Amino acid sequence: MTAELIEGARIILDDRVETASVRIEAGRITGLDVARDGAALIPARGRILAPAFVDVHGDAFERQIMPRPGVMVPVDTALLETDRQLAANGLATAYHALTLSWEPGLRSVDTGWQVVRALERLRPRLTAENRLQLRWETFCPEAEPLIAHVLSGPDRPALAFNDHTTSMLLHPDVPVQDRPFDQVPDYPVTPFDAPRFMKKMADQARRAHVSPDEYTALLGRIWARRPNVPAQIARMAALARTHKAPMLSHDDSQAETRAYYRALGATVAEFPMHDRVFLAAREAGDPIILGAPNAMRGGSHLGSPGAARMIARGLCDILASDYYYPAMLGAMVRLHADRVAPLPALWKLVSLNPARAMGLTDRGRIAPGLRADLLLLDWPEGQAPAPLRTWVSGRPGYSALPSVPHPEPAL
Repeated sequence: MTAELIEGARIILDDRVETASVRIEAGRITGLDVARDGAALIPARGRILAPAFVDVHGDAFERQIMPRPGVMVPVDTALLETDRQLAANGLATAYHALTLSWEPGLRSVDTGWQVVRALERLRPRLTAENRLQLRWETFCPEAEPLIAHVLSGPDRPALAFNDHTTSMLLHPDVPVQDRPFDQVPDYPVTPFDAPRFMKKMADQARRAHVSPDEYTALLGRIWARRPNVPAQIARMAALARTHKAPMLSHDDSQAETRAYYRALGATVAEFPMHDRVFLAAREAGDPIILGAPNAMRGGSHLGSPGAARMIARGLCDILASDYYYPAMLGAMVRLHADRVAPLPALWKLVSLNPARAMGLTDRGRIAPGLRADLLLLDWPEGQAPAPLRTWVSGRPGYSALPSVPHPEPAL
């Protein structure tokens, strides 16, 4: 691989932004402001060079697999297109949030196996580093063979404990942000004939490609599994610990919920839903993840705490793409414009901090010796930025470098 020298860009470093050159060779950053020494020159004056994004939770790939409700396309085609979107949006490392549920259709274990097998086949052809977050629905023991298979593979996945079953059955008088701990004996269950519940079942059934009556009957049978769920959770956590896989709990609404999963080894809090959970996670030193669309839009579409406010309070460490890959960059633009924090501190939310939370010590910063996962941006003053080039371990993953002069950057 030919060495390259990216010259003249404004570089986002750990604690400052400064103009410098970056030399990369054999997939690594080999120096800052060092001699060209035969490297190919990439002029970057007037551009911004940043660490490429590390995305710990992204499910936008589902829209490639099912572009319309009930309409699925070949998984290989969908994942190749997803990979192009990742690279074009500056994501060098992406954990696909692969929901493994009792639901038929898109989020079924059968579809999960299709995604796993496709990623195994396509790996040599993919640009970004496509990893998996096994987003396990805790009422779905059928997923255990798949999870065991992926955990024993070469690319260590993450395991996220997800309980949308209990959330789906929550009584409508209880706000989802105040949902009790999932395993309380007197959990407030909705009447199955409640209008809001019936509408929700119709929406879920459309994605699962079954009738609302079939979906509701299935949910009733799944709910009968509830007594077995704690043992299933303990077994899956033990398996993940054996493989030293990072674990997360998803949508915690009570400090009790966060403590329960932390005790099992799930030390990352993903999308907490109430202030008390943020505070409990911070007190325990748990990394806290929120959605980049939340930060980009200025608030959560579900009414959960706003990402910008939590970042300002020191209660958010990581931003994930969630359902929209361009939100990683969009969040940086909004948070920087709103002066929530200096840009180097903000950028750690989408690079260094997620890398550390997943145990990836070789990326997330621009420093000699680390992987050359880099993002070159065109970011004119007062305008939206555009990715110009993404490097993944030194490989040119995406390029839209123009040949015309460009204005000075905003920073």
